[in-house]
Amino acid sequence: MPLYKYRAVTFEGEIRNGRLDAANEPDLEKRLAKMRLELIKATATLERKAVIGQKKVEKRDIIIFCMHMGQLTEAGVPILEGLTDLRDSLDHPRFKEVVTNLIETIEGGKSLSQSLEEYPLIFDSLFVNLIRAGEASGQLSEVFHALATMIKWQDELNASTKKLVMAPMFVGGVVVAVIGFLMAYLVPQLVGFIASIGEELPFHTKALIFTSDLIVNWWYLWIFIPVGAVLLVQMALRTSEKARMHADRLKLRIPQIGPVLQKIALSRFTSFFSMMYAAGVPILRSLEIAESILDNRVIKAAIAQARQEIEQGQPVSDSLETTGMFPPLVLRMVKVGEATGQLDKALTNVSYFYERDIKDSIDKLQAMIQPAMTLFLGMILAWVMLSVLGPVYNSLSTITM
Repeated sequence: MPLYKYRAVTFEGEIRNGRLDAANEPDLEKRLAKMRLELIKATATLERKAVIGQKKVEKRDIIIFCMHMGQLTEAGVPILEGLTDLRDSLDHPRFKEVVTNLIETIEGGKSLSQSLEEYPLIFDSLFVNLIRAGEASGQLSEVFHALATMIKWQDELNASTKKLVMAPMFVGGVVVAVIGFLMAYLVPQLVGFIASIGEELPFHTKALIFTSDLIVNWWYLWIFIPVGAVLLVQMALRTSEKARMHADRLKLRIPQIGPVLQKIALSRFTSFFSMMYAAGVPILRSLEIAESILDNRVIKAAIAQARQEIEQGQPVSDSLETTGMFPPLVLRMVKVGEATGQLDKALTNVSYFYERDIKDSIDKLQAMIQPAMTLFLGMILAWVMLSVLGPVYNSLSTITM
């Protein structure tokens, strides 16, 4: 089915441009009419349907989709009617086209999960598998509500992760800029004055002058060496699985930050695992899908090992314990969930435990980073002042005597 680039007008006279799949121009007119649009001009493109899935659709749009469909399916409204109501209320033109295509695909005989599969960059494999499980179990409304909650939580978690990484980078950048200014501009202005005193310079003053000369005379090395190192690391990460594994292991060993990154990954894993399991997806398949969303290869390998042990008949709690990634409290919660037949609730509690712990850890790190950077900058300033004023003070003392 070709993809048409169209120009249309609304009933209120507003011009709209977009892309839409259609068998031909009459079919395009029919589809646009369902979107309350009247076709002005259409051009068939060489692009295919997957292009729509590659367009930017915000998390907010997906959350609205899930909340809307969850409320309507819970009220007993058929899927097609729910999608039609959603399409008519959407402002996002591209997402409106996607929903229109979903309606057409479902009318053609496919299920909702099969229709969502055609847009993998909007609805990932986890989303599609949960919808499929909800269709099979008759709990589609519960799945939609759970997905809305999950996507909100995931968005907040991503924001927390960025906050954890970006804050030190910003403060560190400011510190580096201040030190660069001191060494490249201020210290060279004072070197002549210090040398004119004629006193024997102490070691810390010589070290300051040497550092300043190194930055001023070899400034290009301070640019090219870091840039070259970054490019080499990126090349190694792209070409070597061993290098990627080593880099992920190093991330988990960064003081203070590594444990938080591990908690974030495990929180994401347990949250998705519990949701899949609660929706009726078999435990091994739930583990496989939850494992696929992890981006740290060390944790991913540990979960894969646990999945293999579960496949061989080991309890979930014992298999997770062998990974060495989960604290005793979490393992005890999982063990109790297995014993009571409420593993999904136990995993939800684990996710809540991690979520609370992550927020506390990030708040503590944020409280530590700024004072630590300020202290470091203060030590540099003290070094500069001591190195400059020390010889002056010694000279004045000699004159006084």
